[in-house]
Amino acid sequence: MSEAPGACAPPLLPEAWTLRSRRDDTADTFTLVLERDGGTAFRFAPGQFNMLYAPGVGEMAISISGDPADGTTLTHTIRAVGAGTRALRQRVPGTQIGLRGPFGTGWPMARAVERHVVLVAGGIGLAPLRPAVLALAAAAEARAAAGLTTALYCGARTPADLLYADELAAWARLPGFSVRVTVDQAGADWQGSVGLVTGLMKALPGDPARTLAMTCGPEVMMRVVATRLVTLGLDESSIHLSAERNMKCAVGSCGHCQYGPLFVCRDGPVLPYPRLAPLLRVREI
Repeated sequence: MSEAPGACAPPLLPEAWTLRSRRDDTADTFTLVLERDGGTAFRFAPGQFNMLYAPGVGEMAISISGDPADGTTLTHTIRAVGAGTRALRQRVPGTQIGLRGPFGTGWPMARAVERHVVLVAGGIGLAPLRPAVLALAAAAEARAAAGLTTALYCGARTPADLLYADELAAWARLPGFSVRVTVDQAGADWQGSVGLVTGLMKALPGDPARTLAMTCGPEVMMRVVATRLVTLGLDESSIHLSAERNMKCAVGSCGHCQYGPLFVCRDGPVLPYPRLAPLLRVREI
């Protein structure tokens, strides 16, 4: 079940939101900040997604990447990979975008409160994890005082593809936080790690019985990350993954996002590893 308060409008009826700002993050990734018309509050759980509608083009599922404590705006970091996302990238501040949501299950933040937390992101997978990181960052001093740690591992194709570089540096300075970054390939000016993100994961940050893991990225990466975490001593039930499929209705009716017995829009996107493990082992599902 989701930890979120649920949608506050009919699930198939888009609301008009105003684009407050847009920025380019990388060559193919951008961030939109939306404001609800009328200024009424909007709540979501870290890990949930919205359906964004580009007028005249279509609708697509986009994870929420903003601060869950901010009830006045919504932030979405998006990779431009098709006609719909490219149309969203071309929107200018002051224009409107249709929005439905929030939908799906969120990261297990209630369990994370009293546990060490490991977060592993690959590429654009850092965007759905960002709300969880922001929530943990807001509680960093209290968590550190309780002896709890937060470890964030990020992987990207190149240094130029890293998301939220300034925030990564700021999070690394927080008490109890550690941030490690690696890239697949880099030039001579890159001073960081090169290689798979699992190569950064040498040990769990604390007692495995008091550790929770969240990971988001390509399926092959998440499968390898989960295996690595189990090897390090983490129980499978303490690992949560964010699944991705082609979502159209967002309410489990159309069947586009069926993944074995699951509908990702309704049963996910965040799911405990034991529910996904059998599916991740089957090709072409």
